[in-house]
Amino acid sequence: MTLNPRKESALLITLMLVMFTTIVDFMIMMPLASYLMAEMHVNTAQFGLLVSSYSLAAGCSALLASSQADRFDRRHALLFCYAGLMVATLACGMASGFVSLLLARILAGIFGGVIGSICMAIVGDVIPAERRGHAMGWVMLGFSISAVAGVPLGLWLAANAGWRVPFLGLTLICAVVAVGIMRFVPPVRAHLASLDQNASWLDNYRELLSDRNHWWAVSLTAMLMVSGFLVIPFIAPTMVANIGISQHDLMYVYLVGGAGTIFSRPIIGNLSDRYPKKHVVGALIVLSFIPIILVTQSLALGLGWQLLISLLFFVFVSGRFIPATAMVTGATRPHLRGRLMAFNSAVQNFASGAASLLAGLILTQEPNGHLAHYGWIGLISCGAGLVAIWLARQVKAVS
Repeated sequence: MTLNPRKESALLITLMLVMFTTIVDFMIMMPLASYLMAEMHVNTAQFGLLVSSYSLAAGCSALLASSQADRFDRRHALLFCYAGLMVATLACGMASGFVSLLLARILAGIFGGVIGSICMAIVGDVIPAERRGHAMGWVMLGFSISAVAGVPLGLWLAANAGWRVPFLGLTLICAVVAVGIMRFVPPVRAHLASLDQNASWLDNYRELLSDRNHWWAVSLTAMLMVSGFLVIPFIAPTMVANIGISQHDLMYVYLVGGAGTIFSRPIIGNLSDRYPKKHVVGALIVLSFIPIILVTQSLALGLGWQLLISLLFFVFVSGRFIPATAMVTGATRPHLRGRLMAFNSAVQNFASGAASLLAGLILTQEPNGHLAHYGWIGLISCGAGLVAIWLARQVKAVS
């Protein structure tokens, strides 16, 4: 399938908005902790369950989809899952207690967990390989915009109108984006021509998992997620506890970092098309070691320097996923791409959860509130990055 430049741009913008709303739906829970604890009397353990339930449900649904994702027109699959996410988000805003909110978050994870993989599969099927890195950079801008606009706006709405309003407002935005999907995302059915409709679930898994190149590709994703999520969940608490940055100033850390990636992602996408993707991802991984070490050493620097370090962290750590994701989408044949991207999404969720858990076990809180051993976590993160460089060299481009 070949789209003219205008239709291709409309498709990429629509998919970017899909990613934006999906990421905001996931991210908005964490900064709403104080509101939920006060109004719904949720304790810390229950709030942890509210956050982790989304990731676990997303991982399980993506694992299930890795067997069946290629049986459908990708446009229909995206519309179905996005409608489910919209209903789940509305349910979050209308939840009357902890149990109903937990069930709504699980439902959001079930549908939201596969939306990203469907978007990436559409890009892989519709956009030629020589422009795929550029396209990935545009679609993944949704992550940056969610950090710059989505989460801060959600917090402002929660502070002025209550914690339910961000979910209700996001539902309305999702409804508008759903219209965009129907208008600008074309039918994507070419992969169905080479699909064995009589194959069982087990046969589908066997076909997916028997290809060694698929394992190299998802292992690359896993190592990048481990490298990132060893550090990311504890940036905010260590900046407050170890450096003394105020809760108010933390907002600027995410604003500056997210704003930087808005400009860096298209550039990295273009570089991924101009040069071998494995070389680009390797260079970005090495460059990411600089902010990873600086962040985890908790240096007693002023806010301006902390913002600069955070900017470098956001740009290089998140930028690694642009060429890596393009490599994963090209590591398989078209009729397997949906399944591979769904399996890759499951690996992302499980790897990020495992990395966060490991980092939590390594970190210890001293009597004065200082969080110790964050520096060791930074070194382990860099070690995982070195493994990712080796894995990237094993991934072969197929389509």
